[in-house]
Amino acid sequence: MDVTDLPHVDAEALADMVDPATSALLVVDVQVDFASPEGALGARGVDMGAAAAAIDRMEAMIRAARAAGTAVVFLLVATTPETDSGALRRLYARKGRPEGARAICREGTKGFEPYRLIPEKGDLVVAKRQFDGFHGTDLAKRLRAKGVTSLFMMGLTTDCCVDQTTRSAFHHDFDVFVVTDACASYDPRLHLGALMAIEKNCGLLTDAAAVEGIFHRKS
Repeated sequence: MDVTDLPHVDAEALADMVDPATSALLVVDVQVDFASPEGALGARGVDMGAAAAAIDRMEAMIRAARAAGTAVVFLLVATTPETDSGALRRLYARKGRPEGARAICREGTKGFEPYRLIPEKGDLVVAKRQFDGFHGTDLAKRLRAKGVTSLFMMGLTTDCCVDQTTRSAFHHDFDVFVVTDACASYDPRLHLGALMAIEKNCGLLTDAAAVEGIFHRKS
């Protein structure tokens, strides 16, 4: 099975489901340590090819969203040694991972910075400590203040922060659409598996062309 075999909402159906004026585009964790060949993961030899292709599509979607007046939200994971939870520390220890493996997207380092996709004036920027963008943040409050009811999810990685933020968005009563070709995992099996679970349980799948289409209609 391939991602394209999964049920996707096409442009015509999507236009009937969402209004760009009450939607937001969520850009999840596109940061140096997660996306750049020079970041923490890239330096360890992780292949960034899938991430690069997804970021290309995100760039076009962000431009279209801004032109349509749709809210653009950047989620950035911001960590310090002190904010690493006890559960995370124990998990890494039990998996035999070295202490330094947790040092990803540390505040004040190059690895924390946005990669290629840079927030502009008017965009929302939300820093988070955990995988879930709603956990311990004011994301839901800020979205509701803008009248947002529908979310387009994209970013890194499909199986981790995109997945967990999507599930949490559903539990916060937002309608969620995951843009499958604007998300990426470092393992294509995890990308597919996460999308299968999301589509089954808490969101709808669509693609970048369909989302750009509704933005272009509005602009």
